[in-house]
Amino acid sequence: MTSPLLDGVRTLADLDPAGKRVFVRSDFNVPIRAGVITDELRLQASLPTLRHLLDGGAAVVVASHLGRPKGAPDPDSSMAPVGARLAELLDVEVVVATDVVGADARDKAAALQPGQLLLLENLRWDPGETANDDAFAEALASFCDVYVDDAFGAAHRAHASISGIPARRPGYAGLLLERELDALGGLLADPARPYLAILGGAKVSDKLTVLENLLQRVDVIAVGGAMAYTFLLAEGIAVGSSRVEADQVDTVRDIVAAARARDIRVLLPTDVVLAASFDEDATATAAAVGSIPADQMGLDVGPKTANEYATAIAGAGSVFWNGPMGVFEWEAFSGGTKTVARAMAETSAFTVVGGGDSAAAIRSFGLDDRVDHVSTGGGASLELLEGKDLPGVVALRR
Repeated sequence: MTSPLLDGVRTLADLDPAGKRVFVRSDFNVPIRAGVITDELRLQASLPTLRHLLDGGAAVVVASHLGRPKGAPDPDSSMAPVGARLAELLDVEVVVATDVVGADARDKAAALQPGQLLLLENLRWDPGETANDDAFAEALASFCDVYVDDAFGAAHRAHASISGIPARRPGYAGLLLERELDALGGLLADPARPYLAILGGAKVSDKLTVLENLLQRVDVIAVGGAMAYTFLLAEGIAVGSSRVEADQVDTVRDIVAAARARDIRVLLPTDVVLAASFDEDATATAAAVGSIPADQMGLDVGPKTANEYATAIAGAGSVFWNGPMGVFEWEAFSGGTKTVARAMAETSAFTVVGGGDSAAAIRSFGLDDRVDHVSTGGGASLELLEGKDLPGVVALRR
């Protein structure tokens, strides 16, 4: 069944790219240290669309943002390392412009031949990108005959390269965007039951809207990460020096009450892994919830909790996971997240990992190829599950 999110959206199946100039908005916002890309998830995910277009005889202009430059050229956020790695992965020459819509980009775009690829400089070097400026969008559109959006991670932004170009040229969803909408749309439309949502990470406040929307859809909610301590505090349980959002306690209490009124199971930690300080080398100890010392903070769910969540995953029909169970980057506090990731890999349920840190976690454990879908967009996936229309998808609808 086609996802309802794709209703009215043209895909690459509707496009004959031969002889056309195609502008592809990809998401190459990857972490780079000392000129080396340290996580290639988004880069690898972009390759099928680019290969499809190049093999089909298109001249491809591809663009992305990288980092958070302030609307001006910034060597630290140059696309040059991305261009070099892209050339290796595609095994083609990648021409890299030294600007976005300036003379160098215009000259190189004009010289581009079918089967060749041009990478523009960082879109956010120009303030017109985030402002969705008409002149900037028109300049980008002048590079192409048709537009392909494959940047799910930026689809929740109404920027010039997301909304402005398809207002001026025929727009299509790339293979990655189509796959994201198909997977996440399945969770919105008719998920297999029981439907379990596992939410972790640092802040409850970042996920209030998605929590409220999930109450209309899920059968079970499991909570981990630092946000779990606000939930425990709302239940009247002392959490020591663990991180909490005191201003969200009443809101969380209302959410839990609403969930239970709908017969939604709410799973909270029953044991935790503690330390005296937020430090990778701090001594880790386990304690039952309800006996957390005042001078200790929770940095992971405990093994009993992790196994309880794993059991819920094994019995689910659909699972959406967003946010780690603890500080998974530190070995002593990685157990909860690792147990959840393994359960996601082993279950027969339809499994979606919702981008961000949870995607990084499951990749770090080498289990990303054993779940049904790992999203490339943390914020975009959450906004979809909040019930919002993404500007990037709206712009493609005919």
